Amino acid sequence: MPTPQEDALEQRFKALVVATILDSDPEGALDLLCEHYRVERPKLGVGVVKGRSKGVLAVYSANRKEILAARREYLYDPFTILHEFYHHLRQFAGAHRGTEKYADRFAIDYIAAYRALAEQSSRPPD
Repeated sequence: MPTPQEDALEQRFKALVVATILDSDPEGALDLLCEHYRVERPKLGVGVVKGRSKGVLAVYSANRKEILAARREYLYDPFTILHEFYHHLRQFAGAHRGTEKYADRFAIDYIAAYRALAEQSSRPPD
């Protein structure tokens, strides 16, 4: 069980990752994530994977170790990048049972940390 201080540091890290993506630096966010989880950095590109692109914003190609966004602007969407990074993380761990539900939760958790910190910093002091 993490201490309150460790939990606060983890929440700040998650908020930093989201802020980095929103600052149009998905590569920087991937660098932070890969260092944190101690995994190889996936490539980041724009394109589609044959047979897996209908109606999706991005996909993770395990063979290429690459996150492919269908359009460039999706590279700056925290949910999309974090969702696909989760698939990379699970694949890299050697046990890709990373369902869409868990990838969604992973992304939502990071975004919630960002929103909580933003809300906290926008409150007037007591």
